[in-house]
Amino acid sequence: MKPGLKYLIIIIVGIAVIFFLFSDHIPFGKDNTDFAVKPGTEITGIDLLKGDKKVSIRKSGNEWVVNRNMEARKSAVLFLIKTLREIKIKSPVSADIFRNEVIDRKTEPVRVVVYDGRRPVRTFYVYQTASNLYGNIMKMKPSSRPFIVYMPGYEDNIGTHFIADELFWLPFSVFSLLPSEIESVDLQNFKEPTESFNIVRRGDAFSVYENSVTIKGYDSLKVKRYISYFTSVTFESWAFTMPENERHEIESSAPLCRFSVKTRNSGEITLTIWERMKDPVKGEKDTDRVWAEKNDGKGIFVLRYFDLDPILKKKSYFYGG
Repeated sequence: MKPGLKYLIIIIVGIAVIFFLFSDHIPFGKDNTDFAVKPGTEITGIDLLKGDKKVSIRKSGNEWVVNRNMEARKSAVLFLIKTLREIKIKSPVSADIFRNEVIDRKTEPVRVVVYDGRRPVRTFYVYQTASNLYGNIMKMKPSSRPFIVYMPGYEDNIGTHFIADELFWLPFSVFSLLPSEIESVDLQNFKEPTESFNIVRRGDAFSVYENSVTIKGYDSLKVKRYISYFTSVTFESWAFTMPENERHEIESSAPLCRFSVKTRNSGEITLTIWERMKDPVKGEKDTDRVWAEKNDGKGIFVLRYFDLDPILKKKSYFYGG
C-alpha cells in the first residue's frame, strides 16, 4: 500500500471515530433534536404562529407585552421560558404514528420562534395531539424527524403552553376595578331570587337595594368591603377546546347567577355563571368550578369558586356580625 493512501485511510478512520464519539451523545442528530435554547442565551422575545393567528411576546424593561401594547400574563410567559430552556426528547415518533396522528387528522402545527434581541436563536414546530401522555409532537423543521418532547419534572402536557391565541397570554382577569370606578353592582341570584340585591353609589358611599327599594339595617362596612373585592377577581383558564355545540348548550341553559357592574368609564360589565358538571354521564356536579362568560364576546372560561366566593354573596350577608 502506498504511504499516501495509508495516511489518507488513517485520517478518514480518525474522522469517523471522532464523529462516532460525538454522535454518541446526540443519538438522533443535533440538527433534529436541539429544541432547548442554549444555556446563557437571553430570551427577549417569542413568536407563536398558527394559520392566520400570531402572538408576539416581547420583553419591555422588566415587563412582558403581547402584540406590542398589551400587558402579558407574566406567570405564563415565565413558565414558557422555563420550558424553552429545559425541554428534552422523550422518544422518536414513527412515520406511521405521525401520519395517523398528524397528517391524517390535518393537525396544524404551532411555529415557535425564540429571540435574543432581534436575532432568532431557536425555531421549531409543535403538533398538539392526543396520542401520547405528553400531548405533543415536535419537529425542528417540517421535513425533520418528529419527536415526543417533555420537560423533566413536569408531568403535564407542555404542548398546551404553546398557544397562538392572544387571549391565552393576557391576564386572566374577570374584574379589576377600584371602588372609585364602580357606580353600581347588581347580583341576580336565579337559584335563590330573594337573595338578589343591588348596590348603588350615593356620593362617596354605597346603599343596598332590593327591587329598587332601599334595605334598612345593613352593615355599611360589609358593603364597603364587598365593593373592594372587585379590585381583583381572576379566572382559571379559557375553554378554548370546548365544542361549539357544548358552548351553545351552556349559553342556552339557565344560569346560576348574573353580575352587572356599572362603571364610570367602562360602561357595564356583565358576568354570567353556569353550573359545571364534573361527570355529565353520572350527573356529578363540579363543586370547585363553574362556567362563566362576560359580555365582551371573548367566550366561556373556567372560574373557581375559590376566586368567585368573595363576590358571590347573598343579600343576608350584609346583615349581622
